[in-house]
Amino acid sequence: MKEYKTEQLRNLGVVAHGGAGKTSLVEGILFSAGVTSRLGKVDDGNTVSDYNEDEINRKISISASWLHLDWKDCKINLVDMPGYADFMGEVVGGLRVTETALILLSALSGVEVGTEQVWSIAEKYGLSRVFFINKLDKEHAEFDKVLKEVQKRFGHQAIPLQIPIGEGLNFKGIADLVKMKAYLFQGTDAKEDKIPQELEDKVKKAREKLVEAVAEADDSLLERYFEKGALTEEEFNMGLKKGITEHKLYPILCGAATNCWGLKLLLDHAADFFPSPADFGTIKGKEPSSGKEKVLKVSFDSPLAALIFKTVSEPHVGELVFFKVFSGKLKTGDDVFNSVTNAAERIGQIYAMNGRERKDAGVVIAGDLGAVVKLKNTHTGDTLCDKKDSMVLPAIEFPRPVINLAIKAKNKGDEEKIANGFSKLHEEDPTFIMEVDPDIKQTIVYGQGELHLEVIVDRLKRKFGVEVEIEKPRIPYKETIKTKAEAQGKYKRQSGGRGQYGDCWLRLEPLGKGEGFQFVDEIVGGAVPSKYVPAVEKGVVEAMNEGVVAGYKMMDMKVSIFDGSYHTVDSSDMAFKIAGSMGFRKAASEAKPILLEPIYIVEVTVPEEFMGDVIGDLSSRRGKILGMESDGSFQKIKAQVPLAELYKYSTSLRSLTQGRGIHTRSFFHYEEVPREIAEKIIKESQEAKEKEQK
Repeated sequence: MKEYKTEQLRNLGVVAHGGAGKTSLVEGILFSAGVTSRLGKVDDGNTVSDYNEDEINRKISISASWLHLDWKDCKINLVDMPGYADFMGEVVGGLRVTETALILLSALSGVEVGTEQVWSIAEKYGLSRVFFINKLDKEHAEFDKVLKEVQKRFGHQAIPLQIPIGEGLNFKGIADLVKMKAYLFQGTDAKEDKIPQELEDKVKKAREKLVEAVAEADDSLLERYFEKGALTEEEFNMGLKKGITEHKLYPILCGAATNCWGLKLLLDHAADFFPSPADFGTIKGKEPSSGKEKVLKVSFDSPLAALIFKTVSEPHVGELVFFKVFSGKLKTGDDVFNSVTNAAERIGQIYAMNGRERKDAGVVIAGDLGAVVKLKNTHTGDTLCDKKDSMVLPAIEFPRPVINLAIKAKNKGDEEKIANGFSKLHEEDPTFIMEVDPDIKQTIVYGQGELHLEVIVDRLKRKFGVEVEIEKPRIPYKETIKTKAEAQGKYKRQSGGRGQYGDCWLRLEPLGKGEGFQFVDEIVGGAVPSKYVPAVEKGVVEAMNEGVVAGYKMMDMKVSIFDGSYHTVDSSDMAFKIAGSMGFRKAASEAKPILLEPIYIVEVTVPEEFMGDVIGDLSSRRGKILGMESDGSFQKIKAQVPLAELYKYSTSLRSLTQGRGIHTRSFFHYEEVPREIAEKIIKESQEAKEKEQK
């Protein structure tokens, strides 16, 4: 492959709300750059970046895909990422290794909830941000309306570098404010021309605003602009690049990806003005042993520091690991050190990727992306470095799950295969988690939405040949007590020879929310020898795990042993353990035991027009609205909702908001279940117990 310097690299993360046309844009860019000889289409399932079976079947991007091309002596890496909230983990990982977020907007729908999401992630990572208003060739496309929305939400640093010539069915070209030329479309190409006369005034005013914005992004340029009233071409170009790199300007470009209109201009601006990894100078991490901050220069002659941002399991290839070299260089045959797992790794063949297609790369320098097969102890988020000069790069913070479902093997004996398969799928997608919950006795899978888990289950069947059935997860109810109570637990048995004798008095007292369990020894004068007290505690803990109301684990209480008696011959650990459990059950039954349910904090972001419906739905789920705040044209609603009412909430929210609402949730605390609901749960629990006994 052609060799590049770090200054010649451009890493673009292509992101948007679902349906804005990211995959079509990437397909058009590859065609425009001569990487491909035909234009693939999402509907036909033949695009370069959406090559997985589940993406082809569903006609949406599910996994981040890395592609590259050469343009104006620069290597441009594109990371095409999904637009649906269910696959936001792929966006988090992809943006972690790019310098520029290329945010697509549909000229029909403008700024959407997903736009806000990707903006926030890009802002968190300190990326440059560039907007591309797509689909200007569609009927009802409105460039000016979308431009106003963008500037209202993201500020007037969001500034157009281009103005469309016509729009909708009359879209025929682009007036570029940087080159001050018109580009009139001819097939998938464009012919350079003069600015149309009818647009001259609009273009002149827009150019003046752009020059002012560029000058304001740099103090020295602003002085020269005030002195001379203009900037030279060199000053303008330098100021534009600096403004984009330092996040003082957010350029707005436009076009129609499916026709390749505006894409060569986009590539021109990427090569000329978007930042290279070298423009950021240094990278920060930590020393593995001391945790002290460590700074390295972004250069090929610095010590190696590379981050694994994605893992893919490919048929007939094995595990393919995607990485970015932040400093130093990585080449085939290198021995490197994983500073997270403390494992040595040997680097095999290194590839550059275009979707599924691989090319030998040999060496990857600072700022560039690469892929390598079969690393033994390296996973997504790990750092590869020199052992003698090691560092740990900041890990990728993946989003927390917003949905959980229970699963069970369709065929007996497949449990181990399922566990192994899900473990490998977690390596590919860290936002998917599986665990066996001992409290509810179910295997639970966690993810970002129903579609996300549906895809995971499909992959399990396709890749590992095992099937599972989806069940509604049981709710991990808990039990506690409301008042203080005392009771005796006495166990006495004589059956010839040595008997069994244990006798203890227990006091139960409620504790505050989340205070857990305390066991206190208040025995005075040796009424119960100290050697038997741990056995009493063990009996209490076992009884707590079984509950006294509906068979759920008990919590938030203090249990004290304060009296009892023993027999010098017949007493034993077993006898006192049984006495402890008997005494606990008796006292707990008298201490006004109640059922508790888990309450979650739910944060919902929706367009303003859906706010009433969403609040009404949350209220119907026994939700308590905690507050609302406006964020541009979106509303953020915060509520407390019982977990029992959140089953398949992501699907309901999508239905209520035409797919435009997103939510997050996190455990808050346990609260008492309302009486009529508690009665129903207790009845169901008793029926289930009776069924088991039969």
